[in-house]
Amino acid sequence: MRTLVSAALAGLVLLLGACSPRLTPFATEAPRIGAPSPSGGLIEALAPPQEPVVVAVYRFRDQTGQYRALENVSTFSTAVTQGATSILVETLESSGWFVPIEREGLSNLLNERQIISSTRQQFQGPDGQALGPLPPLLYAGILLEGGIVGYDSNVLTGGAGVRYLGTGGSSQFRQDQVTVSLRAVSVQNGRVLKAVRTTKTIVSQKLDGGLFRFVDLQRLLETEVGYSANEPPVLAVTAAIEEAVAALVIEGIRDGLWQASDASSLEARAMFDRYDAQLASDAERDVYDRLLSYQPDGGPAVELFGGGARLEDDYTGSAERPVGGLAIRYGVGRGAHVGLAVQAGQLQAGTVDRTFVAGDLHLRLAAFPSARVTPYLLGGLGLLNVPDAPSGDDRFLYATTGAGLELRTSPRVGLSAGVSNLYPFVEGLDGLQGNGGVNDNLWGLNVGITYYGL
Repeated sequence: MRTLVSAALAGLVLLLGACSPRLTPFATEAPRIGAPSPSGGLIEALAPPQEPVVVAVYRFRDQTGQYRALENVSTFSTAVTQGATSILVETLESSGWFVPIEREGLSNLLNERQIISSTRQQFQGPDGQALGPLPPLLYAGILLEGGIVGYDSNVLTGGAGVRYLGTGGSSQFRQDQVTVSLRAVSVQNGRVLKAVRTTKTIVSQKLDGGLFRFVDLQRLLETEVGYSANEPPVLAVTAAIEEAVAALVIEGIRDGLWQASDASSLEARAMFDRYDAQLASDAERDVYDRLLSYQPDGGPAVELFGGGARLEDDYTGSAERPVGGLAIRYGVGRGAHVGLAVQAGQLQAGTVDRTFVAGDLHLRLAAFPSARVTPYLLGGLGLLNVPDAPSGDDRFLYATTGAGLELRTSPRVGLSAGVSNLYPFVEGLDGLQGNGGVNDNLWGLNVGITYYGL
């Protein structure tokens, strides 16, 4: 039976691997004309201009100076693409709002024009007349400057996994971040007309699973399957540049630098509405691209909580009993609250249920105070009162600890769920003071609702 179960697990792992289209034997793929950008057609959604603006881009370069991070390997490969100028020129041309002129390869352009001018001076046309000079080069009234100003690796990492008796799987993820700055400069006086900055996250994910176990005393079965996906940094840079160009267009319209063909058209209004919605959405996110919780740094907060409690003691068969309480806290810093909690309920020791009342002074710390969902830790000291306790001592000094998750459903309301422990410094809640092998303590599983900023 054990062999059949192991074989079935191995077959399941192999079947999952075979179902993945990327785990098939190597096959070449045809070239593609422009991989789609993660910006999702942002440039194509811009309203048409009244007249395209002639702009020049000399160099839009990598200003981070960072090299690609590889474990245990020395490399001189850069972290981001060095072709950002080409990406920007392509974006400007496809937007329809700008007429980019060649400046990155200006020396090559001037050399070629010199060759043509020399040839025209030495030779005549088909009708015997001298060839005229070349038309003048197109010049720009606006320079576009800037570059890739930041690339931050491992901004956010994490993972999860489980393994039991040699069988299990795990997942890991990593988030990098690239930042682009773009500014428009007047050629006449050198004034910076408008500057914008955009940020794009780069996500890498990995999933794997496997089986490693003995099917009998002399046979070992081992299987594994995995899959990883890494967002191409060049596409992330492209999306950030497209976002910067779109922001420059819209901000320039509002500042009167250039005009749309019809600012009152449905297409133009949709463009402005979409940009304003994006600004509002970005303002609600932190550096990790998580929704902000609007958690106040200070001020009072009140929590109502309830759940179940179970006494860990020397008796067997202890059951959960209801518990409820109230906590009043005051913010003393970013994610830190000092509070006073009072709770009451029942605890079972042997065959007798006893009522208890507990009060404690504690400190509650939120791991990510600016996130909508954040884990928290709690610790403090309190006094537990158990009337008619069999040990004869009604009051027990205890240490309280807790941990859980809180979800901010609105700027002032939070829902929480967590586990807590009340650990008395003196044994005897079950009446076996000094005789038991377990220092009696109370475990609780609670849910609560908190109102901030009274």
